[in-house]
Amino acid sequence: MKKILIANRGEIALRVMRTARKMGIKTVAVYSEADREALHVRYADEAVCIGAAASKDSYLRGDKIMEVAKQLGVDGIHPGYGFLSENAGFARLVQENGMTFIGPNPAAIEIMGSKLAAKEAAKQFNIPMVPGVEHSITDVAEAKEIAIQVGYPILIKASAGGGGKGMRVVEHEAELAEQMERAISEAVSSFGDGSVFIEKYVTSPRHIEIQVLADSHGNIVYLFERECSIQRRHQKLVEEAPSAVVNADLRKRMGEAAVLAAKSCEYLGAGTVEFLVDKNLNFYFLEMNTRLQVEHPVTEFITGLDLVEQQIRIARGEVLSFKQEDLSIHGHSIELRITAEDPLDNFLPNVGTLERYRKPVGENIRVDDGYEEGMDIPIYYDPLLAKLIVWGANRDAAIRRMLDAIQDYEIQGVATTLPFGKFVMEHGAFISGNFDTDFVKQYFTPEALKEKEKDEAAIAAQLAVRLYEENKKLLKVPNTESSSWKALR
Repeated sequence: MKKILIANRGEIALRVMRTARKMGIKTVAVYSEADREALHVRYADEAVCIGAAASKDSYLRGDKIMEVAKQLGVDGIHPGYGFLSENAGFARLVQENGMTFIGPNPAAIEIMGSKLAAKEAAKQFNIPMVPGVEHSITDVAEAKEIAIQVGYPILIKASAGGGGKGMRVVEHEAELAEQMERAISEAVSSFGDGSVFIEKYVTSPRHIEIQVLADSHGNIVYLFERECSIQRRHQKLVEEAPSAVVNADLRKRMGEAAVLAAKSCEYLGAGTVEFLVDKNLNFYFLEMNTRLQVEHPVTEFITGLDLVEQQIRIARGEVLSFKQEDLSIHGHSIELRITAEDPLDNFLPNVGTLERYRKPVGENIRVDDGYEEGMDIPIYYDPLLAKLIVWGANRDAAIRRMLDAIQDYEIQGVATTLPFGKFVMEHGAFISGNFDTDFVKQYFTPEALKEKEKDEAAIAAQLAVRLYEENKKLLKVPNTESSSWKALR
């Protein structure tokens, strides 16, 4: 594999390109008209515009991407995450044109892309499941019967869903009809598929995922867990590895279950098996993401492995160079997703120009981004600006380093989630490790953040006054009214 095309943009395109360059592989960037000056365009060996700003006219145009790949003699295509990364049709198109799709086979994408099909595949290996039904439902009367059997609260989920879309929590029967209608409508508009199913809503769960790697020679390993419970509307905001609550026994059992899930669909490459873990540390299969995850750097920090390099090596047909017993956890890593969203205004997107952009630097601080000072944040795409990742010898050290890195990160021109990240790192629930997916709902409000910032400003002002008074005492000012001074005039 001498040349790969990255069918993506922004930080993930750059991240893939850096590893490819390290491996001596040439890269091709594709870009929309809005990304003409983007960093991934400048970094690549070759770059081609594939359409207008909107994703549907550019990054989702598999046919145009394929035209570029053929014209430039590309050997493989890396999809990154989002866009076409979990599109089985695109993966198949790549293979049909004699190129390597750097990801799983189309059949695995199809199976795991449907939550119902994924549950059916996982069930064959006795992987623990959340109580519920494993067939699609459209009839409200049937849904009511199932809800009574399962017990409220229940969760209505779109079969083809992802990113929190097509999901509704129902606490009481009176809400069922309306919430089901909304879930189906959102599933149709988001995925073109209105299939929904019902399962028990696990209260106070933790969202924990297991990273797996599978080669084409039958070897599958798990690279331990990532804690992803700090979420807003089912979107992850802070991730860490390892989890503060997962012990060695639970880690082994979840890891082995993840390997079985990968085996159930003959998986190839890097993938993530997601679980819900209840307060009694029972775990339940949630879904499998058939791509590289946004939060993969925390796994890289604690294992010392480059996951993109592993993806490329596996795609080239190489055997994994390590076995499960060779892997171990080193230290602790935390990632904060820095998005152009305003935590003081319900996390609404806040696009604009990066008037000032200074990244933190230092040992064990990593920033994966796709922007530089003076660039505009386009309204057409995900508002992710950067991922701030840190490593520490233990969890406390990692939290401290993250706080220092947040303090040193300067962004002006757009509102970002940096203040929210600081709020999380300093909150007692997070520091103790005693939190779940309701962290934001339980603890965070714009008012709480404003109050915290007001208190910090007051403390800073008091400190400034105190320092001024102390310096005044130390400062020796000549007395110009003394007789000796008068004599020199």
